Parts: sequence; C-alpha cells; structure tokens
Amino acid sequence: MHRYTLEPYNGSSSRYACPNCQQKHTFTRYIETETKTHIADHVGKCDREDNCGYHYPPRVYFEKNGTVPTFKAANTTNEKVFDTLPYHYVEDTEKAYDRNNFIKFLTRCFDEGNALKLAALYKIGTSKHWPGATIFWQIDVNDKLRTGKIMLYNEKDGHRVKKPYNHISWVHSLVGSGQLSVGSNANCKPTTANFNLQQCFFGEHLLSKHPFKTVAITESEKTAIICTFIYPEYIWLAAGSLDGLNINKCSVLKNRTIILYPDLNCYEKWQQKAREMRLRIPNTIITVDDTLEKSATDEERARGLDMADHWIDQILK
Repeated sequence: MHRYTLEPYNGSSSRYACPNCQQKHTFTRYIETETKTHIADHVGKCDREDNCGYHYPPRVYFEKNGTVPTFKAANTTNEKVFDTLPYHYVEDTEKAYDRNNFIKFLTRCFDEGNALKLAALYKIGTSKHWPGATIFWQIDVNDKLRTGKIMLYNEKDGHRVKKPYNHISWVHSLVGSGQLSVGSNANCKPTTANFNLQQCFFGEHLLSKHPFKTVAITESEKTAIICTFIYPEYIWLAAGSLDGLNINKCSVLKNRTIILYPDLNCYEKWQQKAREMRLRIPNTIITVDDTLEKSATDEERARGLDMADHWIDQILK
C-alpha cells in the first residue's frame, strides 16, 4: 500500500477549492494513509483535468521540503536567544503522584493506569511549592526545557485553587529556593538570575514523535491532557492562556493540520488568531472548532466551559 494517497470521497466536505483555478469542491488533497491526515493544503489534484489540470504530488512536495516534513523551528540569525533549564529537573519530579492532586483527579476520572500513562506522556511533575501541586513542563520540539508552570488543583473536581489567591507559579523563578521538587536533586543552585524566558506549547515535545498527526490546541494544560484520553487520534497541545496562542510560539506548526479548540466566549479571538496564522505560517491548514460555541447553554457560557469541562461533567455524574 502506498504511504500517500488521494483522499477518498466522503461528501462535499472532502473536496476543496483548487489553489490554481479556485473552483470550489474540485480539489482532492493527498493524505498519509495510516493517520489519514493531509500533507499540505496545496498538495493534491484538481478534478477538472481538461479545464485546469493542476496536480501537485507528495513526491514534489517532499523533494522541496525534505523526505518528510520538518516540524522543528528553524534556526535563523534573527531567532531570539532563550534560556533553558537542565532536563533532569523533569526526571526529578516525575514521582510522588500519590501526593499530586491533579493526578489523583485523573485517577478518579480514568483509573490509575490511564492517569499514569497520561502523566508519563506529558511528563507531569509533582512540586512541594504547595502541598499537592502539579508541574506542567514546557519541553520544546527539540527536547529543550523552557520552564514549568506550577499549579494547584482540587483533587475532587479538578478545578484550580484560586482562593485565597490564584495558585500559579513558575519553575524558573523557584530554582534554588528549595520549593521546586518533592525530591532533593532539583533544588540545586539558582540558574534564573536574568533568565530569558521564551515559552513554548505544553506538549510540544510530542510533535517530533508524530509528524503527520493533526494538532489540536486548547487553552489549558488540563484540557489538553483530558482530551488526549478522549481523542487520541490528535496531538493535543496547550497554549497556556487565551493570549498564549501567538505567531512566535506557533511557528513550530508549519506544514501541519491544526484545529483550535477555544474556551467558550473566546471563539472570535481565536478565529482572528487563525487568520493571522494562515497568512504567516507556511503550508498550514487551520480550523477553529465551534462545537461548544453552537451548543452551549447560558449557564455553561457563564462558567466559561471548555472541552474538558464538558466531558468531565459527563464522567463524574
């Protein structure tokens, strides 16, 4: 069986506007046969062979872009220099999950085995900065450790602890303080004086392992992790915040098919982000999912529901 083939017909939604003649529903894209994901939006064949004849095969695409698409950010002379942390910090904190409120919540939802698999996939850490706190490591596509976000969750409902204050901190600001890890190895000398932080996506390290999978992006780390269990056919990344979806961070996604999953009440903002990404990031296919936006109740809008909230409500009933 060929590795790449023209996408089988599955209604008008499986046919696109031709990039050459602009005729709608006449263009068939090539897909990778195992993952069923598109290669790029211009790689395909126009059905109007006599009137148009456009055909851009995978062979030509890969000759120009390499034998397989590269999804690592290019190193250029204009690229901003950023600081990183020693990778052993991650390894030093991948333990003590019996004291990690977020992992205990995942166990309640999906059982211990699945919770630990998700923890291993995303390299989730445990911190003693607050009892029960979780570290969501930001490891980039080149396996460089940028930082880690420390947050405290309620183990019963999976909500973040925001009272009497919002429990969020950052690893690069705590190294050397003795508050980072449940172990001792990560509490080494400070390395964060004048630390030049450049954040990446949470889960970005998974991109190089699955070069043809569709990428799904959420706002929160919790949502990305939960959706990985429910929709494993995607690579789930988290932007970390509403404004965490920016061009600098998204440059690593060139040549990918991307679906954005904004929280309720954030659809229009991420629609604008998607338009900007299409213009500035080469060969990307970007859509914004509107499932929540169309189906939400007034009560759900007031809560600012996201994809994870929707499923957890069902699971914990």
